[in-house]
Parts: sequence; structure tokens; C-alpha cells
Amino acid sequence: MSEVIQYLKFLFALVLLLILTHFGFKAYQNAKHYEEISITIAQQSNASTLAQGKIDLITSAISFGLIKNKTQVRFDLIKKKRQEYKEQSERYFYYFIYTLGLLILFSPLCSSSHGTLLLALGSFISLIYGLINPILMVTIHKDVEHLGDVILSFESKGILGSISKLFDSGESMVALTILVFSVIIPLLKIFTLIFVILAKEFDFAHIIVRFFKLLGKWSMIDVFVVAVFLVYFTSNQGEVTHAEIEVGLYFFLIYVLLSMVTAIMTQRLLTKSPSSPKYDPKMP
Repeated sequence: MSEVIQYLKFLFALVLLLILTHFGFKAYQNAKHYEEISITIAQQSNASTLAQGKIDLITSAISFGLIKNKTQVRFDLIKKKRQEYKEQSERYFYYFIYTLGLLILFSPLCSSSHGTLLLALGSFISLIYGLINPILMVTIHKDVEHLGDVILSFESKGILGSISKLFDSGESMVALTILVFSVIIPLLKIFTLIFVILAKEFDFAHIIVRFFKLLGKWSMIDVFVVAVFLVYFTSNQGEVTHAEIEVGLYFFLIYVLLSMVTAIMTQRLLTKSPSSPKYDPKMP
């Protein structure tokens, strides 16, 4: 009977992880579509396109609506589609949160090792979507007389995309710093935690955890997240600059919090293992 229960727990955990991955991927798909359409809108919001729109508007007014303002109709359709993608991305992100919450609630019902492993895998999935999703969109625009709101510059920022742009612009040291502390170390940390959980009976597992605990003090993950928030709030102070936080930042925040919890649970798991020098067989 106990084997059946263990099998059902394993199956349920696997289903939760697959659903979590699915919702994260759907949020990513819609976020990328939202980003692409936002770029299209930015490209079509230049002075020449807006001038053509004004001409079409005047033509439509003179003809008493017989000649449709095709520019405005097309623009409205694109904006409507963009809003749909944004709502879909947010909806799937909420589904991701709900599934992750269920995963966290389910983890104590498993053994200590399996529960910690579940959280580590959930943290890994959150990190991946935090890296590949856009995290910030910055628009610089100006209200021009007779034309309206002209977009002067638009940029969508993601962690991996920002690193690539920094390398291309010659900022190799900054790009390398972000790459190491925001990509390589987090991935290495997660893989190491998963390995330690699976190999907790060995003495070197304790050495690895202590090493990454020391290394974590120098990690710039928290600093990076706070910096993005500062950029967001300071950018929105101006009248011509608008910054919009995207789901990638929230995925990354989830990773930061969940990885911290996973690291603590992994350390507690090791203190209970027979290979720990503090191990007490009577410990519950």
C-alpha cells in the first residue's frame, strides 16, 4: 500500500512540474508576442506614419466616412491584439503562480529529500523563464504639435538580450559580470543543489553547500533585481519616458526567493544525513 502511495505522490509531483512548465511557456509565448507587436507599434508611431494618419483622418472626414481611415483602423487592430497578448501573458503567469503554490504545499507531504528536490526543480523552471522573458520595456516619446504622440525610441530589455547587446556595444566587462552573477552562478547553484540533494550521503556534499553559501554572499542577483526596480521607478518620473515591467522580472523574483528557501532546506537536509558530523540517529 505504501508503495502505491509513493507512486501516486511521484506521479502527482511530475504532473505539477509539467503543468508548471506549460504555464511558464505559454506566458513566455504571449510575452514575446506582446514584445513583437510593441516593437511594430513603436516603428509605426514615427512622424511620417502619424502624418499619413492625419491625412487619412482628414480624407475620411471630408468624405463623410465614405473613405475609411485605414491607417487608424489598422493601428487600432494592432493595439487590440497587443492588449490581448498582454492579458494572456499575465493570465498564464498567474496560473504558474497557483501551480507553484500547489507544488510548495505538496512538498511537505513528500519525504524531506523529495520535497526539497521539488522546490529545487520549481526554482530552476522559474529561473529559465526569468532569463528568457523580457523584464522591462522602455519607451521614449514626445508629444508633437499636429501629429500627436511620436515614439522616439523603444527598447525591450531581457537578461540574456541585455547581455548580448552589451557585448555588441563593447561593454564586455559589464556584460561578463551580469552573465556570471545573473546566469552562470544561479544555474550552477541550482544544478549543484539538485546534485547535493541526490548525493546527500556523501561527505563532499557538505563542502559544496558551504562553498556556495560563501559564494552566495557575493552574488549580485538581489542587487540586479533591486536595480531593475530603481530603473523602473526613476524612468517613470519623466514625462517623455515610460517604463513597463514585464513577467520576466517576476519569474526572476520567484527564483530568487525559492532558491533561498531551497538552499536552507538542503542545508537542513544535510544536517540530518549520516555523513554529517552533527548527525544524531535520534534526531527526528
